[in-house]
Amino acid sequence: MPLSIEPQPAPCGAIVRGVDLRKPLAADVIDEIREAWLAHQVLAFPDQPLAIEDIERFAATIGTLGEDPFFENLSGHPHVAQVRRDADERTPLFAESWHSDWSFLPHPPIGTVLYGNVIPPVGGDTLFANQYHAWEALPAATQTRLEGLQGIHSARRGYARDGLYGERDKGRSMAIRYSDEALATQLHPIARVHPETGRTSLFVSPGYTIGIDGMAEDEAHALLMELFRHQGQEAFVYRHRWSPEMLVLWDNRCLLHAATGGYDGHARLLHRITVAG
Repeated sequence: MPLSIEPQPAPCGAIVRGVDLRKPLAADVIDEIREAWLAHQVLAFPDQPLAIEDIERFAATIGTLGEDPFFENLSGHPHVAQVRRDADERTPLFAESWHSDWSFLPHPPIGTVLYGNVIPPVGGDTLFANQYHAWEALPAATQTRLEGLQGIHSARRGYARDGLYGERDKGRSMAIRYSDEALATQLHPIARVHPETGRTSLFVSPGYTIGIDGMAEDEAHALLMELFRHQGQEAFVYRHRWSPEMLVLWDNRCLLHAATGGYDGHARLLHRITVAG
């Protein structure tokens, strides 16, 4: 059966069928998947009954398996983390602010692979915001102002001792490790050029961008708030609905994503691998 790639009626996203991810993939199939990933930014592979080893093997076709600095990894699988929420959990929802995974690292992951093991019957959609479109929709004067500026990225809002998932976060089923290492900062261009497509995207997020290098705090805060409001507009967003045994691959270099709730009383379990450059 030939590979089928069905673009979604949204600013990004495509459904991929005609491939069995339980088996090693031929080089030409990997090339076709990668081409579709760069074109659509988010790929979903439904009806894939996968073991952890299958998820790892697929992720390794995209790049080197990455590290998760603030998650406990799955025993025996040092690059795999669980995104978990128990049915009776009442902690704040994990990852519901817009972000690009681990953008506070010197070399953030190029992609993320997420596999749905236990999917609730309602809610739990993942939102993706196309940051190529966000950049292209900015006024020319704003683009000119942003070119050459660098955002200050940090994990402190989530993973520091006083962060959302810090020492006051009790009763969470997901294995998160807060650390003083979350206070570190890293600079990245706000106008980020994708190394494979050559397109420019807007590379800031409310999850991890805390300032702008060389700019006064008040001025930087005002500009970032303007950009945050802009980049999450509905016109740029694809709402992805999960099904059990679905694998999703997305491009962190040109997308933001955010979790949604709406499944209280139901368990949710996914396995995640980030992919390094």
